Amino acid sequence: MNKLYIGNVSAEASEEDLESIFKQWKIPHSGSFLVKTGYAFVDCPDEKAAMRAIDVLSGKVELHGQVLEVEHSVDMGLLTILSLSPRAMEKLNGSMMENYALKVSYIPDETAAPEGPPTGGRRNFNARGPPRSGSPGLGARPKVQSDIPLRVLVPTQFVGAIIGKEGATIRNITKQTHSKIDIHRKENAGAAEKPITIHSTPEGCSNACRTIMDIMQKEAVDTKFTEEIPLKILAHNNFVGRLIGKEGRNLKKIEQDTGTKITISPLQDLTLYNPERTITIKGSIDACSRAEEEVMKKIRESYESDMAAMNLQSNLIPGLNLNALGLFPSGAPGMGPSMASVPPPGQGQPESETVHLFIPALAVGAIIGKQGQHIKQLSHFAGASIKIAPAEGMDAKQRMVIIVGPPEAQFKAQCRIFGKLKEENFFGPKEEVKLEAHIKVPSFAAGRVIGKGGKTVNELQNLTCAEVVVPRDQTPDENDQVIVKISGHFFACQLAQRKIQEILAQVRRQQQQQQQQQQQQPKSPSGAQPPMQRRK
Repeated sequence: MNKLYIGNVSAEASEEDLESIFKQWKIPHSGSFLVKTGYAFVDCPDEKAAMRAIDVLSGKVELHGQVLEVEHSVDMGLLTILSLSPRAMEKLNGSMMENYALKVSYIPDETAAPEGPPTGGRRNFNARGPPRSGSPGLGARPKVQSDIPLRVLVPTQFVGAIIGKEGATIRNITKQTHSKIDIHRKENAGAAEKPITIHSTPEGCSNACRTIMDIMQKEAVDTKFTEEIPLKILAHNNFVGRLIGKEGRNLKKIEQDTGTKITISPLQDLTLYNPERTITIKGSIDACSRAEEEVMKKIRESYESDMAAMNLQSNLIPGLNLNALGLFPSGAPGMGPSMASVPPPGQGQPESETVHLFIPALAVGAIIGKQGQHIKQLSHFAGASIKIAPAEGMDAKQRMVIIVGPPEAQFKAQCRIFGKLKEENFFGPKEEVKLEAHIKVPSFAAGRVIGKGGKTVNELQNLTCAEVVVPRDQTPDENDQVIVKISGHFFACQLAQRKIQEILAQVRRQQQQQQQQQQQQPKSPSGAQPPMQRRK
């Protein structure tokens, strides 16, 4: 039997609905449909029928408003469920599922950090990234799959060889490398290359990629294909800058260590709907395989670093909606609709803040847009007031953008401005967008930002990776305020801004407490001492 898994099934769907679809498309099946919440299973009489169901239905046929996903069902002896509570474990253990008794237990992870109190940082977070593994109070969790899949481009003429007769080759790769492999054959009809997405552990992804390269090389020999077949990796643009490194150092080191030649597609090729860059690696199969490991290692590090920063932002800005910013590949963990833009219960509207962001003078037109359309849309999207200050002199190389709004509005507005500057090529392909932002603070609070002997400002810089400067020779303005300067890439700037605002909020709370204490102190007429202190 060839069992199929049918995913993305509507809760309203019934066995009869699925039966009707298979009948409509003349796809034979054996036995009845096993319908569960959100998915279903069915057996096909042979491999040909199963492949036809996948080709005809998956991603193309709707049922009750949801597009079905159809693929081979992989029988597994081990089902791994993350974040399972002890009570749920107790309920599941011994229960029956499809005529099998479940046995549920925790899997120890030898690579996990030993349990114990956090060693520092907020929620065990530090500037190096998030905690690697382990679930407080529940034991460590095994890392079964990388959050970032490996995506490669292969010449269309080799897709058939990778799939194999009736899907035998791709099933064999999947089984041997413990991977889930999606070959996007229907995308970009007539294109010379097709994307393949590999979901697995980093090791599983690399093994699958190596096997695919071997298959393409053999097919090239068999078909007398004489052109070089490079390895092409697709990566989201947000991670490419750190892969390249300052002045291209990271990329050069990977090339030197692996004996490969690596090029990256230009920014001009990006669109709103295709935020991926193509990383082309040329060399022997062994060299390309080693380079793939190093390239994906850098990309995964960037992803984990950004996710840590995102998670910290969501903690620092209650109710922050990170879902529609386009920072990560769609479907990245933590980017779902659960992070709705709703203030937490019992809290009022957050206070408005003013940030002065400095952009290249030549970029003003791109930020404003034709007839001011872009800046209007940006203001509406972010929920902030955004204005461009007049130029300070004819030869000014920078212009000040004045952003007024609560923390979430600041995050959204600044995120889009950083992104726009990269998109419009105001920073080179080997550069990260780094801007300077100014925050005004009461002059009496500037010392708190600096800290004793500069301790606080040094800690700020170490935590956020931003440059934070409080110029010492400033003259307070008419509101008795001075400027704090913050320089760095987007997440560094955001984190520094939030930490400084936390310091200012703490100063304000202490002021209020002092005022309340002064108001509560008893007063005596004519300046006499309070009764308890009078001398008899």
